[in-house]
Amino acid sequence: MRILLINPNTSVSITETIAARARAAAGDGVEFLAVTGGFGASYIASRAAVVVAAHAALDALTQHVDECDAVYLACFGDPGLLALREQSPVPVVAMAEASMQEACRIADRFSIVTGGAAWEPILSEYVTSLGLTGRLASIRTLAATGDQIAREPDAALAELTASCMACASADGADAVILGGAGLAGFAPQIQPRIPVPVICSMDAGTRAAVQAARGGDSNSRDART
Repeated sequence: MRILLINPNTSVSITETIAARARAAAGDGVEFLAVTGGFGASYIASRAAVVVAAHAALDALTQHVDECDAVYLACFGDPGLLALREQSPVPVVAMAEASMQEACRIADRFSIVTGGAAWEPILSEYVTSLGLTGRLASIRTLAATGDQIAREPDAALAELTASCMACASADGADAVILGGAGLAGFAPQIQPRIPVPVICSMDAGTRAAVQAARGGDSNSRDART
């Protein structure tokens, strides 16, 4: 089983980090071909960067999809997802969509915690496009971007934990998504302190990508049920 993992920004270190995380989460028998965006931002944190990342993701798909069983778009903004699905000969799974679908399977309402204030309106609009506005409890962002959080995880842990707790206690969330590749690995540290499930978006996307590669229906858009 071979999955094309696309990191649509230009940071090779992020690609290496998420590829290692995906391989650990998927286990034996799954090969990930991890590809870094050939152009664009080193970390996606604006609408302009999202647009360029969609182009970079399409470019990566064209060059590397041959002999792959599925594609994993490993960026929480899911840049270019519909275009990738239009062009791809195999199923395409995306990080944000997959994690929200997983949240909706286990909870009535979910919240998102991520890095970078610019993501709040972008993600709010994306949730609306998926028809999940009624399931969204809140979106909370840290001032630090995801790449900054990944570089200084100890400094971010307390704030991430406090944000997740606020989602559960103040916002009415039944599950909390830690959104973005930069937040991969935090969920096991935070979960013992939070009374609702904490979902790592990186791991949720990996599970969905493996299911898609095996022929399961992980491309379903009906997360509302």
